[in-house]
Amino acid sequence: MQKVTRFIYLGFLLAGSACHDIERSRSVDNPAVAGKTIALQVCSNCHGVNGVSVSPTFPKLAGQRQEYLVDQLTDFKTHARTDPNAKRFMWGFTHLTEAQIDDLAAYFSSQPADLGEAGDRALVNEGKVIFTSGLPDKGVAACVSCHGQHGEGMNRFPRLAGQHADYVEKQLEIFQHTEDRPRGEVMKAVCANMSERDMRAVAAFVEAFPPEAEAAASPPADQ
Repeated sequence: MQKVTRFIYLGFLLAGSACHDIERSRSVDNPAVAGKTIALQVCSNCHGVNGVSVSPTFPKLAGQRQEYLVDQLTDFKTHARTDPNAKRFMWGFTHLTEAQIDDLAAYFSSQPADLGEAGDRALVNEGKVIFTSGLPDKGVAACVSCHGQHGEGMNRFPRLAGQHADYVEKQLEIFQHTEDRPRGEVMKAVCANMSERDMRAVAAFVEAFPPEAEAAASPPADQ
């Protein structure tokens, strides 16, 4: 019985530390390990089994653009992406093969996207204006032009709909103030003149986007 208890306790320790020390949870330097296995046994500790993370520190991956996920995983592998959380949580994936990266991206992109939550209505409404029309007086382009009418993403531009607002705001700050995102040249130009309020507003809107989009797309109930 004591051995079983110790084994269970060790399992919890490994799961809890996986985001900080990936090697303790699962060796990722074996090319024979399937990408889906890595997703379920390693990535799930931070991003959730289905790619729906609980903590806003970690982005939701469910329903994310496959091309975007491939790009980001490649940048983590090569250490090209150098923002603090990339270093802390993702630089351990240096041994992922291209096949594993493709498998991981395919798995998470195929999961049902998670609905967001609407917060401060005034803030959400401000963000909607920025998302759909931009801020012409500040030279800020409309988000919809690259991220889609419903925030679903296009090609290598990521899905934003439903993403944690805190995570989106943090990424906008990184794009604006650093060179830590190697594919962020476009975004650096877009958000160069955004205020903290602007970034917080658009982040609040995209998190709340899915319920509004679904409501707009749903036919009226039969009377």
